[in-house]
Amino acid sequence: MFDTKTVTTQWGGKTLTLETGRVARQADGAVMATLGETVVLCAVTAAKSVKEGQDFFPLTVHYQEKYSAAGRIPGGFFKRERGATEKETLTSRLIDRPIRPLFPEGFYNEINVICQVLSYDGENEPDMLAMVAASAALTISGVPFMGPIGAARVGYIDGEYILNPTVEQIKAGELDLVVAATGDAVMMVESEAKELSEEVMLGAVQFAHKACREAANLIIDLAEQAAKDPWEMAAQADLSAAKDKLKKLIGKDIAAAYKVTDKSKRSNLLNEARAKGKAAFADAAPQDQMAAGKLMKKLEAEIVRGAILKDGQRIDGRTTTQIRPIEAMVHFLPRAHGSALFTRGETQAICTTTLGTKDAEQMIDGLTGLSYENFMLHYNFPPYSVGEVGRFGAPGRREVGHGKLAWRALHPVLPSKDEFPYTIRVLSDITESNGSSSMATVCGGSLSMMDAGVPLKRPVSGIAMGLILEGKDFAVLSDILGDEDHLGDMDFKVAGTEAGITTMQMDIKIAGITDEIMRVALAQAKEGRAHILGEMAKALDHTREELSAHAPRIETFTIDKTKIRDVIGTGGKVIREIVATTGAKVDIDDEGVIKVSSSDTAQIEAAIKWIKGIVEEAEVGKVYDGKVVNLVDFGAFVNFMGGKDGLVHVSEIKNERVEKVSDVLSEGQEVKVKVLEIDPRGKVRLSMRVVDQETGAELEDTRPAREPREGGDRGPRPPRRDGDGGRGPGGGDRGPRGGGGGGEGRGPRRDGDGGRGPRRDGGGARPERAAGGNEDGPAPEFAPAFLTGDRD
Repeated sequence: MFDTKTVTTQWGGKTLTLETGRVARQADGAVMATLGETVVLCAVTAAKSVKEGQDFFPLTVHYQEKYSAAGRIPGGFFKRERGATEKETLTSRLIDRPIRPLFPEGFYNEINVICQVLSYDGENEPDMLAMVAASAALTISGVPFMGPIGAARVGYIDGEYILNPTVEQIKAGELDLVVAATGDAVMMVESEAKELSEEVMLGAVQFAHKACREAANLIIDLAEQAAKDPWEMAAQADLSAAKDKLKKLIGKDIAAAYKVTDKSKRSNLLNEARAKGKAAFADAAPQDQMAAGKLMKKLEAEIVRGAILKDGQRIDGRTTTQIRPIEAMVHFLPRAHGSALFTRGETQAICTTTLGTKDAEQMIDGLTGLSYENFMLHYNFPPYSVGEVGRFGAPGRREVGHGKLAWRALHPVLPSKDEFPYTIRVLSDITESNGSSSMATVCGGSLSMMDAGVPLKRPVSGIAMGLILEGKDFAVLSDILGDEDHLGDMDFKVAGTEAGITTMQMDIKIAGITDEIMRVALAQAKEGRAHILGEMAKALDHTREELSAHAPRIETFTIDKTKIRDVIGTGGKVIREIVATTGAKVDIDDEGVIKVSSSDTAQIEAAIKWIKGIVEEAEVGKVYDGKVVNLVDFGAFVNFMGGKDGLVHVSEIKNERVEKVSDVLSEGQEVKVKVLEIDPRGKVRLSMRVVDQETGAELEDTRPAREPREGGDRGPRPPRRDGDGGRGPGGGDRGPRGGGGGGEGRGPRRDGDGGRGPRRDGGGARPERAAGGNEDGPAPEFAPAFLTGDRD
């Protein structure tokens, strides 16, 4: 039933399998790629005709991660895959960038490339597999695709390159680099590095290129078995006469316009030249008018590129290595925690840094489960930044991609969470753009974080490099303009510190570049980065020692893990009370690390004191601040040290007699108490009377102490009350236990002759005990020691 074609190879020590013919058979090309237990399906469909009047190539790439691939159900209310996540958007761009230049000029048929992750093993990342699957599906589809390309991820650990590293290896290593390449040349580079040298980065690209060739060769093997017949391309009309006509008509005008350094004036002159050329074809057929528009763009490219290669003359008069004027300001906005205004030529960015607590971290729901990110960088590109009218709203793919590039540049120099326990958000608003606003974001973002007091390892700068390539002649351009980007062959961005590269991104519009060109570009970029760092240092060359007065303060300390439940309380009761009462935010993790945050230091101190009172042990003899929490007949219970209760007996409230506790104390009253005793069960006995309630100073105990008991023999017991030495007769005497009259002393237990007789002598006084006997005569031989007084 299925005409299945399968090819396999060993790739980085694992088996890479490409299969077609089993799934999605109605697509023009469909390939299932498997690496380990990660499976990605890519399906390609292409329109068979071009819409009338269309003069661009509508290629759309969609990458989607199915939660079922990792055995997960999506979070949220809808419980199904919704709009593209940031990772899906970035991966879609990652696939699009290297394949787009490999379609021939003049091919305008709409193409959809849809990649779906069907299985994920948690070890082999699906984005690289999706790039390989997309290349394979395009190659066998029959559309005019000048591939295939291969793709590879490279890590760097202990001086060794690793092909397609796992997530754990990437975290442990110093590099996460992605390369897409044909068999002959590199097409795309994306990376994040921990300040690596140009030599290490170039070596990583070369290592990845070799792996890309292996994947591309496997795709060729599949195409030999399963490729569809190639599409027939319509013959291109000969436009040489029209080109010559335009060159004679507006060639000099275009050349003069590109010598004007001001972007607005240059744009006006170019628009006048284009209008003049368009008027020359006003009576031509629509197809010819569209072709004339394309020819004018080609004419502009030839003029600009020729001037650079022949004379080294750039649009704005700079040399190939010269950087535009730079001006940087910090503390640009008074209420922001950190801010910077970075201007380079006609590119400008306002960057702000906001510091938050742990609860401001971004929650990410993906194939690997829930994770939290404490560093965010958001990039905005409003239409006014290029003097245009356009859509303004949610960020598009380009804005997400540029923001992530700047994120990768700055992420390697951030302090660890232990060093700086804040959530950091950098916001870049581009207010002018004429070349590399993403690198302006890197520079401005670095300055704004330093202004906010974020202890970066080192400042980071970034630069965009361009390329003009004609045959074997080429020129690498530093700090390219927008027009040089559009008319050139490469957009190569490099960011890093004085110690090394932190990110590198390359996109090209031709069929790849050589190692020689990349080596020249890296060396030239290093010089440019150093110059920009010097200009940035004029504004701020070190991280501020103090945080902004408007930023929250975070204090971190650790408690015993066995005390965590005491701080949290039943159902979170205690920690909620701490937060509500002090106003500070409190976060505690499973290891007992507590972070207390607030913009008010008094709130932090109050919360810390409360928590430490809960976890610390009370000390006998120490005075504490407390609060009365409950009144009882025999005293008051007082809460002290934040989470401990103790009893102040009625006799320990004051030095004089207290008849009724509520006459002296009330619930909620603040008091000062001294710990008198902690029994083995943890019950605490407190005293107020020995503490000055105003100052907290200890007072001398003036109450007479009890007479000490004598050694082994108790001896005579002192009378309980003043008087005749016993309870005696009178109102206080209990009288007989049974019925009958009052009598002296307690009298008989029961009335009548059957009573046990008097408990004590009728006088009511307690008879003295002599050692070895009593008043009635010697003790019987079997008398226990407590009667005889002989305790030895």
